[in-house]
Amino acid sequence: MKSSPLTLERVFDAPIARVWQAISNEDQLRQWSFDMTGFRPEVGVEFTFPGENEGRTFIHLCKVLEVIPGRKLSYSWRYRGFEGISYLTLELFDEGGKTRLKLTHEGLETFPQDNPDFARKNFEQGWTELIGVLLKKFVEQPAK
Repeated sequence: MKSSPLTLERVFDAPIARVWQAISNEDQLRQWSFDMTGFRPEVGVEFTFPGENEGRTFIHLCKVLEVIPGRKLSYSWRYRGFEGISYLTLELFDEGGKTRLKLTHEGLETFPQDNPDFARKNFEQGWTELIGVLLKKFVEQPAK
């Protein structure tokens, strides 16, 4: 059964250009997110990164599907050794000099539902931490 997408919105006290760099530049992504390998914001680019949950490592397999510079980035999201595919979309909106980021993660129900690592609440907690805390801190810190 198809479930509703996981969505999360946050407003950052930073211009769109700063937030775009944070979500589209591999070196900046590594500073606040995952250790991505091979990421470039170009349609068709495939990249990987490890993620961990309670000592278990999961290799993420992703492919960039859409790029609108400064506005939108979408990619597929799978796990090595597991069935299922999901789709992540990050959209940026100008809020008078601040930036509103809307994250949409669709297809979570395609992952093995008998595996608690793929529970929706884990994605909710992970994205809340990554976007609401780590990305916020990264983009709102004074430029070095």
